[in-house]
Amino acid sequence: MRLAQAVRVGAWLLIGINLLMAVGTIGIFTRMAPAIAVIIEHNDRSLKACEEMLAVLAVSGTGTSLSAEPARVFRSAFERAKSNVTEPEEPQILDKIEPRLESLLKGEMASREAVVADVLELGRINREAMAAADRRAQQLGRAGAWGVVLMALSAFLAGVIFIRSLTRRVVLPLQEIHDVIAAQRNGETMRRCVAADLSQDVAVVFTGINELIDRCRELEGRGEWV
Repeated sequence: MRLAQAVRVGAWLLIGINLLMAVGTIGIFTRMAPAIAVIIEHNDRSLKACEEMLAVLAVSGTGTSLSAEPARVFRSAFERAKSNVTEPEEPQILDKIEPRLESLLKGEMASREAVVADVLELGRINREAMAAADRRAQQLGRAGAWGVVLMALSAFLAGVIFIRSLTRRVVLPLQEIHDVIAAQRNGETMRRCVAADLSQDVAVVFTGINELIDRCRELEGRGEWV
């Protein structure tokens, strides 16, 4: 029957929309997680290296060369920053710091001041990159949330349409059949199945029921109905 096929199609459509919404929601969150992880993995490393370089310079005396351990810590932090370039502005800053390393470790004030300024600039670049990545992650989250809302709204509208169609094409005809059977039992012999805007399948059923009632009444009138 075409009516049964329409009901199955509507039910599968609702299932499909809900599955699509579930998959879309999972996809949104799986895309947000890497975006946040990139912030932590990349820029946080460079910021930590900047903090260590500034800490070494802060605890060392001005105008004096750095001892072996602070010098090793400073070089190690610089190498980590150099190997963790994530922003296009970073190489230029790192290239300015590298030639000054030897004079800095020897305690030259001009190199020290220049390197401190460069390290601060390197930190600023990474902080701004983190803020930009955070904004992108938030935009992705907002877009994803609205996407889920739209999918949920689509599922709601499809459900409303499906329920209205099911009510008109199935529930109301079944109610009409129930009312006609109840009327016949109560002696209302003239009651028949009648409704407007019927599907072809339901119209065939109504016609068959009405013909069956007429046939029963005809047999009853002739005394042949037992």
